[in-house]
Amino acid sequence: MQDIPSAPPGVPPQRRSAGMTLFVALIAFVIGAGLVAWLATRGYLPTLLDAANTATLTTTPEPGPKPAPPAAQMSQIATVEGRLAMIEDRMSRIDLQTSAAAGNAGRAEGLLIAFAARRMVDRGEPLGYLADQLRLRFMNAQPRAVQTLVDFAANPVTIDALSARLEALSPELTVSTANRSLWERTRQEITSLFVVRRDSAALANPTARIERARLMLTAKRIDSAIGEVERLPGAEAADNWIADARRYEAAQKALDLLETTAMLEPNRLQDSTGHSVDQPSPLAPTAPAEEPAPEASEGV
Repeated sequence: MQDIPSAPPGVPPQRRSAGMTLFVALIAFVIGAGLVAWLATRGYLPTLLDAANTATLTTTPEPGPKPAPPAAQMSQIATVEGRLAMIEDRMSRIDLQTSAAAGNAGRAEGLLIAFAARRMVDRGEPLGYLADQLRLRFMNAQPRAVQTLVDFAANPVTIDALSARLEALSPELTVSTANRSLWERTRQEITSLFVVRRDSAALANPTARIERARLMLTAKRIDSAIGEVERLPGAEAADNWIADARRYEAAQKALDLLETTAMLEPNRLQDSTGHSVDQPSPLAPTAPAEEPAPEASEGV
């Protein structure tokens, strides 16, 4: 293996490298100058300069006003705006439909609560949670009807119980006037003056009256049943029965009123959250359209 000759003594390596770089640069400059001179003598130099300037202008355009968007873009913008308007209109209709559905749902729920309360009243059972629902939904619209139902549910009575009690009171209700005081006989005589004119002897019979009262109870014609019992000779014995029958009748009328309120009340009915049901009822009668007033005819 041959030894690499070392640099001659006295010449540093860095100085030799700098001289070599300067020599290469000088050679490159001479070659470039010769090339430019040759292109100039041949007439190629102006053509190359024009091509370079054209390329520069193409890559760096002069600033100026932006071109107007084409008609296709304007058509697309108009289409998007139209679709947005359609979406907004559809959302508005959906909001109205949602409000109407919520209002009708509130009315339907109130009607179901009233139906459930009627079943509990007919069975003679306590209202339980229905009492709170009645207060929430109907107290603002029908406070007296709600209170009537709540009071009745605290001491309920049924049609079957009224019929059984009437049957048990039959002997006392048909008692003869001979065993009664002078005042009671006098009042009965005065009352009978108005009854004889209307009823025949068969209809005025106490047994027939009790039977008719029982039939009236079965048909839930409570007021008519009370009227038959009040015309009996011993009607005083049925004072408690008459009071309970009147309470039952009042509860039935209150239920009728609540059901009507659930269907037709315009603004005081409330939903399960306590908010007013503002949606008009679909069952509410519409106001008739006003006819235009006839024009006054001019005199001839």
